[in-house]
Amino acid sequence: MDDLFGDAAQRLFAQAYAPDVQRAIERGEGAARAWQALEESGFLDALVPEQAGGAGLRLCDTLPLAHAAGWHGMGVPFVQTMLARAWLHAAGHAAPAGPIALAPFGAARDANGVVAPAVWAGGAAQWVLVALADGALLLPAEAAQRVPSGGHGSLDADMVWPVQATADATPLTGTSLAELAAAAAAPLLAGALERVLRMTVDYANDRSQFGKPIGRFQAVQQQLSIMAEQVWAARMAAQLAFQSAGTAPQPLLAALGKARTSAAATMVADIAHAVHGAIGVTEEYALQRYTRRLREWRRAAGAETCWQGRIGAAALAAHGESALSFLRTDLYAKID
Repeated sequence: MDDLFGDAAQRLFAQAYAPDVQRAIERGEGAARAWQALEESGFLDALVPEQAGGAGLRLCDTLPLAHAAGWHGMGVPFVQTMLARAWLHAAGHAAPAGPIALAPFGAARDANGVVAPAVWAGGAAQWVLVALADGALLLPAEAAQRVPSGGHGSLDADMVWPVQATADATPLTGTSLAELAAAAAAPLLAGALERVLRMTVDYANDRSQFGKPIGRFQAVQQQLSIMAEQVWAARMAAQLAFQSAGTAPQPLLAALGKARTSAAATMVADIAHAVHGAIGVTEEYALQRYTRRLREWRRAAGAETCWQGRIGAAALAAHGESALSFLRTDLYAKID
């Protein structure tokens, strides 16, 4: 099953979201045609029950799809939409067509409308699922004022909806959108981390200095080994984030997955650029696109300190259990 999904997703993403297509999307061009390929694939409804027109898969079954999206550095909210459609179905709300962004933190409503800062992939979304104190709202992105809030090539945006655009939206309740977004980000990070490691190892084997490949120098080998350790720890963490017998992530496992993958992002990106040297930051070379995504996804849905704090709070609330007992009974016991 993993190979079937993973191979199919790799082929689709390589064609529909080739590097030139992604560069065009970052410039605000050609997003609709590329997204239509995802709609036609059926992957977006993978978690929706069969009786509602989906594939009826479990969250753990869809990990290869999310990992492949990270491998290709897809900035559009593919994984977020896949999880959001299942969330909306569970909340009794029909999911609309088009990309759905998640805004789990920082949104507020006042007399003037709804404000959501730094919405992850909000610039590429048609809908935004916004978490508020009295429930979540599904709001049309076109009704909002959007201001880009990320760095170069980022699709993140600050979004403001006027009160008339939110008046008819019905508050929805369900599992936490924070854990949903954290789970979505973990395999994306893991996939991009693996791609960056592959690129760096290949470059170190191809680039020669003083008559031999730089990958044969002990200092470079040591850095590559650190990268590999971080990447494979992140891969395991992403698997934990998607461990669920249903369609919703388990809160502590989602927290663990996001914390560990985010922690690996900065270290791996820094080492990759150190090994590549100046070529790594050039527009023509692909590395900078993946390391930009790593830093963007590290921040999305809360960085590692946010989720480490949640895990720590859960451990402290375990009423005197030892760390080992907490791991065995409260955290890893939830693995299916």
